[in-house]
Amino acid sequence: MTSPVHVLGFSGSLRKGSFNTGLLRAAGEMLPEGMTLETFDLAPIPLFNQDLSDAGAFPPPVADFKARIKAADALLIATPEYNFSVPGVLKNAIDWASRPITESPFHNKPAAVMGAGGAMGTSRAQYHLRQTAVFLNLRMVNRPEVTVPYAQQKFDASGNLTDETTRGFLRKLLEALYEWTLILTRADKPSSS
Repeated sequence: MTSPVHVLGFSGSLRKGSFNTGLLRAAGEMLPEGMTLETFDLAPIPLFNQDLSDAGAFPPPVADFKARIKAADALLIATPEYNFSVPGVLKNAIDWASRPITESPFHNKPAAVMGAGGAMGTSRAQYHLRQTAVFLNLRMVNRPEVTVPYAQQKFDASGNLTDETTRGFLRKLLEALYEWTLILTRADKPSSS
């Protein structure tokens, strides 16, 4: 791959001071050479309606989200953990974008997940998201896991990630996503022999 690896990032939190949105911002500050990051705000996406989906009548924010996923080389998902699982905002956006499943832009897309939360970080939400990724046929990065516990201690009042250990894990995740994307891209190319 000679062109940069273009990553689409999105946060499953709509909160103005979201630590997960802060993680995406931090990621944008430490991208490996050869990687770009575009972020997408899930707030305009309406609640999923199968009647609209079945009719192919995707609301403009949904159509835009699907197009950006398709255009990206890889995805970077920041998920909070609500009630031991993925927040509704994130699951709703994924449900919309995956329809119809035969044309899902998630198919074979390299992806990485991270999250910032309370005492357990977001490990349970990330595992649930990984289960969803199996059905979507997303190609998830396995390691490192970035599950930021006690997030309120690792971000400043402006929502900027200040914890150097967490920044190190995040940097490694971005490097792993870059390498994984290159591996999968090369695997999709027919051999010259």
